[in-house]
Amino acid sequence: MTSVRGWSPLGYRDGRGWLQGAPPPRWVRVLPIVLLGVVTVATLISPDGHDFGFLLGAIPPLAVLSYGPLATAVLSCLVVLLLNVPATHLNHPGDTDLLTVTFVALLSVFVSYVRSHRDAQLLTERAVGEAVQRAVLPPLPEHVGAVGCVGLYQAAQHGTLVGGDFFDVRDGPYGVRAVMGDVRGHGLAAVATVVSLLGAFREAVLDLPDLESVATQMDRRLTVDSADVPHAELFATALLLEFSDDLRSVRVVACGHPPPVLLRDGQAQEVIVAPGAPLGLGPVGGDPPKEVTVELGPCDRLFIASDGVWEARDGSGGFYPLPERLAEFAGVDAKALTELVWTDLVGHYEVRDDATMLVLTPAIG
Repeated sequence: MTSVRGWSPLGYRDGRGWLQGAPPPRWVRVLPIVLLGVVTVATLISPDGHDFGFLLGAIPPLAVLSYGPLATAVLSCLVVLLLNVPATHLNHPGDTDLLTVTFVALLSVFVSYVRSHRDAQLLTERAVGEAVQRAVLPPLPEHVGAVGCVGLYQAAQHGTLVGGDFFDVRDGPYGVRAVMGDVRGHGLAAVATVVSLLGAFREAVLDLPDLESVATQMDRRLTVDSADVPHAELFATALLLEFSDDLRSVRVVACGHPPPVLLRDGQAQEVIVAPGAPLGLGPVGGDPPKEVTVELGPCDRLFIASDGVWEARDGSGGFYPLPERLAEFAGVDAKALTELVWTDLVGHYEVRDDATMLVLTPAIG
């Protein structure tokens, strides 16, 4: 299952279960109808079938889970009608019992009406959220220039589509450049900062000749944004990459972000970077972060992940061994690689932050 940036969450589209707003499974939809049919048949073929009559009271509330007010009203009417058909042996319920079932049926129709309108409102709001998502993080193409791209994103805040992590890959006059960042905090509160940083990166890709200047521009953006906010503590980690024209090398600038992992010949090795201060705490007025150049060969790939992946912990408190796992999965294609890592991660480790992965594959001739 894929979202607008090639994410691969578990569950319905974005990980929601049917109790969190996703459509209910088929068995929930057919349960009221099956129950109605079973009780009807039981009361018709058995003189003791009226012993099952109490189950009829459960049908209207069950219908609320799956159906709108009209269908719920139809099922409720069938229940009340069944209680008044002589052939079913249920036509002599106590007045209190009949009034109770009728009241529950009417209440169920009302609840179904409220639920259906609320669901419609939630769908509208979710459509707006997806539109915002596409504006903030538009779909990542399969190739940017001659660099293959595959990304996966899982927001930590349940039910949200964007959070504090971001990534982008852009082609410009100085080559293909990529960024992955992690804003302090997560969820909707971090989205405004993500928008600012991505905007600064996309402009810098077109205008600035080196990665150190790009990092400085993004740092300045954060500094300006937080200047008038008391105790803002606004900062973000970031990893910037720039491929050479022949794709045989990549320049890397790390601003407090975990390094990329180089996948080569079935092995996975962390790239040694010159660690710099996070954006918002560093280059403005001081020394810019240092650039490191890494030589690339045919079939090499770069795997970049956010703190949510690196810092996931198992039951004993151990961190996720990303390079070791990548070496085990080295033979699969880029899309399958991100999905395997994510499945392995959530299967054995607790993910406490936004989890983001990006695989870059330069097409070296």
